[in-house]
Amino acid sequence: MASVLVTGGAGFIGSHVVEALLARGDEVCILDSLDPFYAVASKEANLARIFERGDARVVRGDLRDASAVAEAAAGVDAVIHLAALAGVRPSIERPADYWDVNLLGTQRVLDAIAGRANVRFVFGSSSSVYGGRETVPFHEDDSVGQPVSPYAATKRAGELCCHAFHVLNGNPVSCLRFFTVYGPRQRPEMAIHKFTRMIENGEAVPMFGDGLSSRDYTYVDDIVAGVLAALDRCGEPAGFRIYNLGGDGTTTLADLVACVGKGLGKEPKIERLPDQPGDVPRTAADVSRAREELGFEPRTAVSEGVPRFVTWYRASRAAGEVE
Repeated sequence: MASVLVTGGAGFIGSHVVEALLARGDEVCILDSLDPFYAVASKEANLARIFERGDARVVRGDLRDASAVAEAAAGVDAVIHLAALAGVRPSIERPADYWDVNLLGTQRVLDAIAGRANVRFVFGSSSSVYGGRETVPFHEDDSVGQPVSPYAATKRAGELCCHAFHVLNGNPVSCLRFFTVYGPRQRPEMAIHKFTRMIENGEAVPMFGDGLSSRDYTYVDDIVAGVLAALDRCGEPAGFRIYNLGGDGTTTLADLVACVGKGLGKEPKIERLPDQPGDVPRTAADVSRAREELGFEPRTAVSEGVPRFVTWYRASRAAGEVE
């Protein structure tokens, strides 16, 4: 049994990770500011579900608050750092905020474990660091020096921050590049949640570009399995490691919209729009390193995961938990 700090533990991915840790007997502390980027009530509901499954210590505080972070990190064996300002498009509007929270906040969390070289550190990064690459699939050793959004730049900078900390302090560190995670509790502005809501309401779905842009959509349960494997093997085979965690397949925007419509039993209405700044044409993960070193195996295809999400969405909407 380990004692684990999960930053962002009230959020989408974080709450699932916390539940998985509690289910296997780990002690968990959650650090979360309950930022109003989306409804605070959703995060409070996530915490309520967590408390139904076990005890977790909660520190409500900002990543940039050194005292709050120190309180949360006291006595832990490991840190899973998932808290961040998320989203490509909002980062274009608020770049300074993203740098402040995502980079200074990451450094604050690292500072809280300085001098404790046995504490493992898992950092939630993003496939957005690969920028507008045309060559697929993306491998961890590919060049990532040309981000196309402030969000992507902060995530790459966070990886570099973690590497410097590892070199100077010796802590084992694993950085996980998540590829478009979806599933129950997904943030409401993310594509699958947004499309589901709009099609259910009979609204036109915005389709940017020709609909042929593609993403490697990864179901949250597969991501959680990868996070826990990275935690358990952090430091093996090297003290610092980067892993892609993806769904091992791609889906075009047009096919995704059709899949959501099929899951709802409704024909989507489409609003054609030009490409969005900061968007990349495609993402595709080479997960061979994670498969070999972590035993990672994505198991949930989009054709299975989207109907699961639709079922969750309709139940949550009926309960008044989502719009």
